[in-house]
Amino acid sequence: MKAKVGKSKKEPVRLRERVLKDGSISLYLDIYRDGKREYEFLKLYLVKATTPIEKEQNRQTLATAQAIKAKRQIEIQNGEYGFTKQFKIDTPFLSYYRKMCEERHGSEDSNGNWGNWHSCLKHLERYCDEKTTFKDIDADWIEGFKDYLENVEKDAYKRSRVKGSVTFTPLSQNSKVSYFNKLRACINQAFEDRIIPTNPMRGVEGFKQEETERAYLTLDEVKKLAATPCKYQYLKDAFLFSCLTGLRKSDIEKLTWGEVQTFGEFTRIVFKQKKTKGQEYLDISHQAELYMGQRGNDNDKVFPDFKYSAWTLLELRRWVLAAGITKDITFHAGRHTFAVLMLDLGTDIYTVSKLLGHREIATTQIYAKILDKNKQKAVSLIPDITINE
Repeated sequence: MKAKVGKSKKEPVRLRERVLKDGSISLYLDIYRDGKREYEFLKLYLVKATTPIEKEQNRQTLATAQAIKAKRQIEIQNGEYGFTKQFKIDTPFLSYYRKMCEERHGSEDSNGNWGNWHSCLKHLERYCDEKTTFKDIDADWIEGFKDYLENVEKDAYKRSRVKGSVTFTPLSQNSKVSYFNKLRACINQAFEDRIIPTNPMRGVEGFKQEETERAYLTLDEVKKLAATPCKYQYLKDAFLFSCLTGLRKSDIEKLTWGEVQTFGEFTRIVFKQKKTKGQEYLDISHQAELYMGQRGNDNDKVFPDFKYSAWTLLELRRWVLAAGITKDITFHAGRHTFAVLMLDLGTDIYTVSKLLGHREIATTQIYAKILDKNKQKAVSLIPDITINE
């Protein structure tokens, strides 16, 4: 690791760079405190800038890293001056987690995720006990929970037996990701609530998400759908709107006319993502605008009849089959379709990332991999040109 950023050796926090195999630069913090050194990897990356957009992206990324560095220095300074007495590190951990879990039960915004929070609670209750406080939670404790998730049975309370022997079924990779992220969210919230003076999650890497096949439609398939009648016009309008804008079903469901504005020659949607809570500004094409229909009052929903459910999914699949498409399509495939179409039409990945509202460009790069696979499949179709004599 080579330091390229930093002013003084006396600084407790230095911003450093590490060159990755692909030529991009990973930014991380070198923190020296109480005679101990630790590293916090920020998951911020500088790319090889060749365009003005990429140079601006690097400038913003570096500014974000500098801001995090300044915040860490203040946190360390506060700890050195005895401000830790303001924190409540003796708070029982499981009680605090249960409260967060209960807040998500019955909440319109997060009830769908409550099951994962509750399942994680069951594992945390097995990993620690009611006497555990936030004082006990450090990086080793967190790493221990990671090891627990690696080795625990999928359902520790129900075991299937085959011919008298115990069949062990481990957690899926995505379950490990989900449960560890729930712990991360809890500890991050405790840090924000000033329960703990420092965040032990810093520098601890979570599980990597297992890549799944992302179903999407080609441009020709989208055209087929547009030309195929659907039993419910509002479903057709909403899905094609997603294919042309990349909006999630949850954001389409709650979209109101007050969020639809005129911006020059474009129609712009100004909204807050339901999933990430991020404020977004999305310019849409005239084609997409047509699927919204006639404008209503500001408080009226743009797609008032659209409500996603298992029944809606069934009707979507019937419509897709009627168009002669055999792919396993869900409503979220509309978002995937938009991303792949944009990249296939030559839009740079940074712009596509912004259009989708992704926080990290690595999320968008998954779609670039899809295109690579398609290109590789295409060139493999070239017939053998060897002439047998």
